[in-house]
Amino acid sequence: MDMLSDVVAFMRCGRPTSARVSWRAPWGVSFRSAPGSAGFQVMLRGSCWLIPPDGEPVPLSMGDLVFLPHGDPFGLADDPARPLVESDCDPHSELFASADFGGAGAETVILSCGYRLNLDRTHPILGSLPGVIHLPATLGSHPELRAAVELLAAEIDTPRPGTDTVVSSLLDMLQLYVLRAYFETQDELCTLSGWAAALADPAIGRALDAIHRDPVRRWTVESLGAHAGMSRAGFARRFTGLVGQPPLAYLTWWRLASGARMLRESDASVAEVAERVGYGSEFAFGNAFKREFGVAPGRYRRRVAVA
Repeated sequence: MDMLSDVVAFMRCGRPTSARVSWRAPWGVSFRSAPGSAGFQVMLRGSCWLIPPDGEPVPLSMGDLVFLPHGDPFGLADDPARPLVESDCDPHSELFASADFGGAGAETVILSCGYRLNLDRTHPILGSLPGVIHLPATLGSHPELRAAVELLAAEIDTPRPGTDTVVSSLLDMLQLYVLRAYFETQDELCTLSGWAAALADPAIGRALDAIHRDPVRRWTVESLGAHAGMSRAGFARRFTGLVGQPPLAYLTWWRLASGARMLRESDASVAEVAERVGYGSEFAFGNAFKREFGVAPGRYRRRVAVA
């Protein structure tokens, strides 16, 4: 898999949730902090205000999308001065639902979607994101993102046979398109740093993609540098500066993180997992895994199975 596809698959655990909510003025609601989750708010109709935990209220209009990657608290209201009532909804209760709230005034329709995250091992790209990402509905921008939103809204409005699978897949698509759009926007604004800069850098992007597409290969700094079209020393410096760790350290981390996911989600033996993530023996994998996670692979599997 390419890197962004890997990141989306890696960050989510369990199934996503979504709801189409109709709000009628006057209304104002606050959502408490939800550690271990990430969520979207997509404006399908009308307008409202996003009340972030810090900073000024943000006006939202039809087609706007807000991504909250860290589960930070936030509010939504028809008026920024409106008192907020705390929501008692469970963001993880249903795959899809519809609901109506508020008074009898102007209608605002919002598509709310959420993910559970594996807090034990989140990809560093998620940690690099700000608490609130606002993607305005600029005419002609990110057409694939808008198409995914329209398909998702249609499925939730009119559930049919297979809707559970369609909604889950569309939410994964939406997550990918949001990340793409955010990084492209940072590139256009010349505000790239950290992982955004790493993904936008053609040479480092090629190396990261190579690691994710073929983690089993016996990569060296020299071979990764050659893949990126750079000298060994120049590649090592640029990779470390942008990604935050040396190339082989990131490769090792990704192999072990991938191994942990396989232990959680498959019935493969520890020896099979070791081979699939590039280790020559179960013993070598077990030692490296214990250094990273603090427990042996078998005990890790039993622990997450109980949880």
